Amino acid sequence: MENNLLVTYLLLIPLVGALLLLSFKKENESAIRYFGLLVSLAAFVLSLFIYFKFDSTNAGFQFTHKFIWVEKLNVSYFVGIDGLSLVLVLLTTFLTPLTLLSSWKGIQKNVKEFTFFMLMLEVGMIGVFVSLDLFLFYIFWEAMLIPMYFIIGIWGGPKRIYASVKFFIYTMFGGLLMLVAIIWLAVYASGPLGVFSTNLLDLYRVGPTIAKNIQYLMFAAFTFSFAIKVPIFPLHTWLPDAHVEAPTAGSVILAGVLLKMGTYGLIRFCLPLFPQAAIAFAPYISALAIIGIIYGALVAMVQTDMKKLVAYSSVSHLGFVVLGIFAMTQQSMQGAIIQMVNHGLSTGALFLLVGIVYERTHSREIADYGGIAKVVPLFSVALMIASLSSIGLPGLNGFIGEFLILIGSFQSGVLNSWWFTAFAASGVIFAAVYMLWMYQRVVFGEYHHSEKLELLTDLNTREIIVLIPIFIFIVWIGVYPNTFLKLTDAFSVSLLHQVTASSSSLIK
Repeated sequence: MENNLLVTYLLLIPLVGALLLLSFKKENESAIRYFGLLVSLAAFVLSLFIYFKFDSTNAGFQFTHKFIWVEKLNVSYFVGIDGLSLVLVLLTTFLTPLTLLSSWKGIQKNVKEFTFFMLMLEVGMIGVFVSLDLFLFYIFWEAMLIPMYFIIGIWGGPKRIYASVKFFIYTMFGGLLMLVAIIWLAVYASGPLGVFSTNLLDLYRVGPTIAKNIQYLMFAAFTFSFAIKVPIFPLHTWLPDAHVEAPTAGSVILAGVLLKMGTYGLIRFCLPLFPQAAIAFAPYISALAIIGIIYGALVAMVQTDMKKLVAYSSVSHLGFVVLGIFAMTQQSMQGAIIQMVNHGLSTGALFLLVGIVYERTHSREIADYGGIAKVVPLFSVALMIASLSSIGLPGLNGFIGEFLILIGSFQSGVLNSWWFTAFAASGVIFAAVYMLWMYQRVVFGEYHHSEKLELLTDLNTREIIVLIPIFIFIVWIGVYPNTFLKLTDAFSVSLLHQVTASSSSLIK
């Protein structure tokens, strides 16, 4: 197997699998489920193969594959992987088979279409993380929007149409703005390059030389597009609706991977392409991140619906990631990247667990539960691990990311104020309040004898198989994070050197 084709094969596995799925008879649901699971597992195995062949000391792109796609526009099919994209590709291929397996009971209608959309969504997500041509990146960015729209709109809750349309409009608007920015950047760069190019490596050379006022406008366009996807306050209003109405599998992928596409874009494009603008705007974006941390936590504290509580916690947790990115220190950058993975694991587990009880009782209201530890001890332990991970308990994964972000932001020469760290730290306290409040109300206290709780049963074998791999990584990252941090070490050093070298006059 040629190394330069590995990333292309990774894209082809779910794509070909989805197309082959179309030949299955709709009534053969069992075969469809197993085939979809097998295809997604094959993609995960190949991503592990790439991981073991990856050179973590090399900050550049590896396993690159390139050929001219649209010759007249000089647009190429150009893909590759570095430390940043590798961890997110691994997260994507890890969560996809787990979400497919978790949906075997929850998704009972149109199983063939659901599995098809999930595999196509995986193609789009992987494509976003490996694209090294901005036009190709844009195509994958928009392509993943379509299957997610249908997953929410067809298999979602009572307000699924409203939530899916709102998700589509927000993301499409951001995507169109990004397309305008990509064309503007490519046209502007055609002067120094001598040719129209959307090649990311070419644009890396030109971007930092762009005049400051133009750079500010381009940075604003890209950042606004990615801020919608993160989402950064106050562009977050689509997220709670999408999470609450999406089926469990959709919520897990939405929180676990799709939100990370926004923070990935900030790191991949906004910082290295527009370093002067990134440094100039860093305090303001960090201030919005702090507001998001506190706002998301405070709103989560007053939720009565477990799924909506977890949804608002995402707004808070992603605020930490954005703060880590724009603090622009090695600790904060690595903390932001590992926190992207941590959030995918802990929040993904929480959505899975909420979905498990909802499948049995058809209720997500906290008030409908109480004292269930006596009835479902395995579920109670699983919810405890996921909740403590989300809080950031030392020894679990959430602590590592938040600790690095807080240290990095405190030492940041770009932010140059300890107030950012102080306000961000309050988010950790608030997280403990809303998570432990939910856990105490649901698991402990007096048992509610009701018809709904009579239907409550403990985790079955399939659900345990889904949750155990997530919990293994939650503990692994918390106990020995170096396994994962070393993947992004060289990348973080190289990126920050690139940014600061281009804008040294603006850094104190």
